Amino acid sequence: MNFDAFVNDIESNKWNVFGTEVYENGLLTHSYGDTTGIHELYSATKTILSIAVGMAYDEKLIDIDKSFTYYIPQSRLDKLSDDQRDTLSRLSIKRLLTMSVADLPFRPEGDSWLDFSLSQTISDTENRSFHYNNINSYLAGVCLTEAIGSDLGSFIEERIFRPLNIETFEYLRCPDGYFYGASGTKLSVHDLSKFGLLLYNGGIYQGIRIVSEEYVNLATSIQQMNREGGYGFYIWKYRDGFSINGKWKQKCYVLPKRGIIVTYLSHIEDDSHDLLDSMEKNILGV
Repeated sequence: MNFDAFVNDIESNKWNVFGTEVYENGLLTHSYGDTTGIHELYSATKTILSIAVGMAYDEKLIDIDKSFTYYIPQSRLDKLSDDQRDTLSRLSIKRLLTMSVADLPFRPEGDSWLDFSLSQTISDTENRSFHYNNINSYLAGVCLTEAIGSDLGSFIEERIFRPLNIETFEYLRCPDGYFYGASGTKLSVHDLSKFGLLLYNGGIYQGIRIVSEEYVNLATSIQQMNREGGYGFYIWKYRDGFSINGKWKQKCYVLPKRGIIVTYLSHIEDDSHDLLDSMEKNILGV
């Protein structure tokens, strides 16, 4: 491992990387830049939502094989046509978790994101191809809120952030007041690493069980194939491990067999692989 060479690439290329950390066998061994200030996570928020779903799954508060409409407030379903209610009833929570609902726009809009999301036309509910969008995770967050019977933002603060010793954060709510499970959360590099450590340790952080190993195994294994090599429950397949991904290169790579976790928060608005290539060459040696 040549961490200095990775840092040199960041600096010499002027990549907009806020900070990075490397863990080996669960211990922080290298860090660079701002690892304690909070920055946008974008879609890495979805992994936080997945952990919260897992906790409700463990406590039998939510059934991921049940139709997601089971958890939607009846007053919202009553606004829909009979045909639309019937169509949506064929889609399970698991379909939302695996991004396998076709035809949805990328993000919710309007004065009510929930009404907008529920009004979308699904031409073929049997089409289980990968279709990445924010509406899937937004609806999953709404369902989880209703399933636990309390505010999801407060649940995440108390049941996830607190035991992970995460004290500084921001998150977004939709116009209807629901925690926005698709994006909008801000954390530090160091605190995002804690989610990598939690998953690396099978749902345990510093000796405290947060979520079951059963759920972690489900969430980090391939549940849905895609061109990137596979997708779990808001967690991406990466080599022989998995990764937490955000829009503009917000990353936490977890390689359990190698005992390595690499986290960085960046804001790089392009499709280049230069930062990843440098990380793989200098940190992973591939």
